[in-house]
Amino acid sequence: MEKITIQSIVEKVLQKEYRNKITFLTGAGISSASGIPTYRGSDGIWIKGTKFHKPEEFGTFEYFLKNPEEVWQFTMFRKKMFLEAKPNKNHEILVELEKELGERFHLITQNIDNLHRRAGSENLFEIHGNNREMKCSNDCKEIIPIPKVISPKNLEEDITSQEIAQLKCKTCGSWMRPNLLWFDEYYNEKTHKKYSALKVAKNTGVLFVLGTSGATNLPMQIARNVLKYGGFVIDINLENNHFTKLLENKKNKLIIRDKSENILPEILKIIKKATY
Repeated sequence: MEKITIQSIVEKVLQKEYRNKITFLTGAGISSASGIPTYRGSDGIWIKGTKFHKPEEFGTFEYFLKNPEEVWQFTMFRKKMFLEAKPNKNHEILVELEKELGERFHLITQNIDNLHRRAGSENLFEIHGNNREMKCSNDCKEIIPIPKVISPKNLEEDITSQEIAQLKCKTCGSWMRPNLLWFDEYYNEKTHKKYSALKVAKNTGVLFVLGTSGATNLPMQIARNVLKYGGFVIDINLENNHFTKLLENKKNKLIIRDKSENILPEILKIIKKATY
């Protein structure tokens, strides 16, 4: 029986006329080398929580409606943290992979930190939204950039009255909200590219899962779609996770317990060799 390796999977996929897309699904683990905390790892921010609230309470639309200024202050604190971080080797190699693969490359990320885009990734689906944009909490207007006059904050800094005026919808007067997916919300196409991402998964020959535990619904649906239509799923994470359970007893899978930065250079080398 042939041993399943990254090389054997990639070579098989690139030989196909259909379902030859190579897709990367990334989570917070990709950005940890940039100094951004993960979410559900052993030291993640959703595990440790905040001083006053459990994350599942704080990170909700319901909480925002009651405490919009507090949520915006925290949003701009995180924006400052993201702006001070720099793309790391993981982000850079994914840009190189996109250049090698062209239209066969797709990148789906749960990250809102903008580091993939800053590194140069273009064929990108941000399924949890991003920290660059906002939309009306009453859902009456299009998604727009967060105004530049609203400055990133230190943790103890409040937003100003002038900034609050910029955070009100020009159409209905309701609070604008960050363009993010919160715990009590559902994926959709407009904000989260749900159906576009699932269509990509349907035509994916191999899905590389990098730095995500699969604790939310759409990433798991993406992996299921890849498997359903005959593609491979390669789970590259430090710990067992929800993908591990999904891949039990599946033939089209490979599980690697290592850091993304140790495996991505090998993937790039294999793909460069296979595309020449």
